[in-house]
Amino acid sequence: MRDFIKKLSDARGVSGFEYRMSDIIKERLTPVADEIHTDILGNIIAVKRSGSENAKSIMIEAHMDEVGLMVLDTDENGFILFTNIGGIDLRTLPSAEVTVHGKKDVWGVVGAKPPHLQSAGEDKKGIKITDLSIDTGLTAEEVKKLVSVGDSITINSEFSELGSLICGKSLDDRVGAAAVCDVFERLGRINLDLDVYAVFAVQEEVGSRGAKVSANALKPDMAIVIDVTHGLTPDNPDNGFKTGSGVAVAKGPNINPELFDKVTETAKRYNIKTELEIEGGDTGTDAWVTQTAAGGIPTVLLSVPLKYMHTSVETMDIKDLYALSNLITLFIQDYAGLYRLDRLGDFRVGQRPLR
Repeated sequence: MRDFIKKLSDARGVSGFEYRMSDIIKERLTPVADEIHTDILGNIIAVKRSGSENAKSIMIEAHMDEVGLMVLDTDENGFILFTNIGGIDLRTLPSAEVTVHGKKDVWGVVGAKPPHLQSAGEDKKGIKITDLSIDTGLTAEEVKKLVSVGDSITINSEFSELGSLICGKSLDDRVGAAAVCDVFERLGRINLDLDVYAVFAVQEEVGSRGAKVSANALKPDMAIVIDVTHGLTPDNPDNGFKTGSGVAVAKGPNINPELFDKVTETAKRYNIKTELEIEGGDTGTDAWVTQTAAGGIPTVLLSVPLKYMHTSVETMDIKDLYALSNLITLFIQDYAGLYRLDRLGDFRVGQRPLR
């Protein structure tokens, strides 16, 4: 899975420009999918059908977009002004290397004002995106021939190993996409009595638009959403999970309680490491819109700890991803496949009674 994560991480696809991911994912899943297509919004959907009439269905979903930038304007000196797409960490932009995806890819750097020229107290102020620009080394005329307003911009960062961890850009949520692929391939070797949808959603970072469209279109009987959660670091010692601690299983109003119970039972049965993640409201993930789509879909959210989220050096322990893939595969095999989905009850009308 490591090589595939590298391929996904190194690919360029900010929200609204995810089409560069399509060939990578389709090439991987076409041999095992009964059907694979891209919908109008750009979501990639692979289907494994049971062959049974009126079969139950499950959707496994991760988003494939990344945060990034977009060309806002160019000035008379050839500098490129830009805006953000999604919640990119502005503190990481000065001196960053970037690629502007114009008529051809153009390499550039985000210029930073030298400390020698900063006025008193200027270094204490927060960074404003309007104060930053990209220098490509080209003249204004050359820039205008290659770059247009609205072109996407990605941060240059190559996937690498950081000790026992992996590091790169857009691991949020390309590692989730890799896990969906792994689960789908493994389920392809099992005779299930339900239809499985693998969904690679667009535009999560700007409002979970892809998940909303796919969940409403597919209307699955249940959904497993995969994302990342915050990893512990020296500046964040409490609000997150240690890398290597396994799968964070969310619990709260965004999560179906019975589905949560079944997933955690599976983890205990197979000794898969998990942590409980309490979410008192909006989880900030595609699970939020999936739960209320198509009249209501029983949803569970599974995440892996990730350090330095929304930067170009996102870092995680790949063992957590293996644990995640194993948990989903075994859950579907045990509860939603070999032993039939109806063992879970009808979630749409079978919620726990009020007390």
